Amino acid sequence: MEKVIFKDLGSIDYQQAWDYQTGLHQELVSRKRQSKEDSIQVEERKHYLLFCEHPHVYTLGKSGSLDHLLLDEHGLNEKEATFYKINRGGDITYHGPGQIVGYPIFDLDGFFTDVHKYVRFLEEAVIQVLADYGIEGIRESGYTGVWLPEDEKGGLRKICAIGVHLSRWVSMHGFAFNVNTNLDYFGNIVPCGIAEQNRSVTSLQNELGRTLDIEVVKTQLKDKFKSLFGFEWIQK
Repeated sequence: MEKVIFKDLGSIDYQQAWDYQTGLHQELVSRKRQSKEDSIQVEERKHYLLFCEHPHVYTLGKSGSLDHLLLDEHGLNEKEATFYKINRGGDITYHGPGQIVGYPIFDLDGFFTDVHKYVRFLEEAVIQVLADYGIEGIRESGYTGVWLPEDEKGGLRKICAIGVHLSRWVSMHGFAFNVNTNLDYFGNIVPCGIAEQNRSVTSLQNELGRTLDIEVVKTQLKDKFKSLFGFEWIQK
């Protein structure tokens, strides 16, 4: 059975977290490359699952458009937000307090080498947590992430964004699950590049009408990951 090291980084600057997960990702990729060159079998693969929250930040994926950021430098400063172009898939999104950002750094050779299945598993973990709160999470054809069904106005609401990057089947980046997130910050972007009027963004807090204990939600997410991927935790 594969083993995963879990680390909760707490509230951390986006660049600092990016550098940290990049270092872990490169470690795993280099280890795989070296074992292949030396024709030896890696005795035990390493995997990491990082949880954190970020100060207000907008990130633009490699397939996204800068036009989807509706703030200039002055506007970013006013919102006390930063902006990064990064190497994940997808378009633009927002990270901030009250949002669980998850960075699975998994060597998928230990699970399955199927990127679409991997993304579906990330979605499924969030869908199962939502079900624990009596909320139906769905997938929307043509889009990644987790959505809630049509409301009385016929609109879908996105509650979790997903964008990943893989190299030699080692993953990085991941998901952003809106728990107690300030949704006003999504008004400064075209979220995930989706401009349709019947698409919006929501949070667990918004749907339930109360503030959640984010540590409880983190524990629920951890349990879903363990069950779906079928691994054991390593305490570090």
